[in-house]
Amino acid sequence: MKIIGLTGGIGSGKSTLLKFIQQNGIPCFESDKVGKELLDTQLKKDVINSFGSFLYETGKLDRNKLAELVFNDSGALNKLNNIVHPAVGRVFEKFKVKKRDNPIIIKESAILFETGIYKNCDLVILICAPLEDRILRVIHRDGSNREAVLKRIVKQWDDIKKRPLANFIIENNKLEIAKYQLEKILTKLLIH
Repeated sequence: MKIIGLTGGIGSGKSTLLKFIQQNGIPCFESDKVGKELLDTQLKKDVINSFGSFLYETGKLDRNKLAELVFNDSGALNKLNNIVHPAVGRVFEKFKVKKRDNPIIIKESAILFETGIYKNCDLVILICAPLEDRILRVIHRDGSNREAVLKRIVKQWDDIKKRPLANFIIENNKLEIAKYQLEKILTKLLIH
């Protein structure tokens, strides 16, 4: 079994292309989604101990408050990453065991390179998109504002830094073309 990393900055279209992969029957581990689920369950106590109960006033994590906290304080972001990433890694190990009979599995993570997780992947697919497109997608998707989106973008590596580390790069300027590029890559991976 080969582990294929799938990454791209916020608003690159990674989640949309991940759905396309899932529709093709390839097992996908969604690191970002698992991390969010863990923050509402197993990691709730750790987050409260580290940052305070104000993040869970309604019983569920207030993601906007958390984002405001960690994207304005790199120390808080590091602390959060140290809580979330090991827990997500443990869930991924169980996923790998369950899916061991598949020729390939996809490991999605927005910060695959930033965390060094890419080193545990056999190959990496990077989704890139023009900055302005990314900003507009996130504003539309999250109801966020431009300033908040830019704060999140600058916490991730720039595509220029990621490109040399990727085995495949998809330019997501138009979704249909990006899907075609992805389909060619997946075909190549499944043949080899």
